[in-house]
Amino acid sequence: MSTEAQRHELYLKQKELLDTFLEKHAISQKQYDKSLHDLTEKMGEKLPEDPARS
Repeated sequence: MSTEAQRHELYLKQKELLDTFLEKHAISQKQYDKSLHDLTEKMGEKLPEDPARS
């Protein structure tokens, strides 16, 4: 697996963890949004589309 693929896999796992924290009310929506933005930016990923904000 390439380094880029490994980085993307790690990003997806970290996003899943953030999703779980939000679902379990361990973090607020504001904390989730900031953390996801920071994670996405630092890992060089594109921001996911949010259908709730369309």
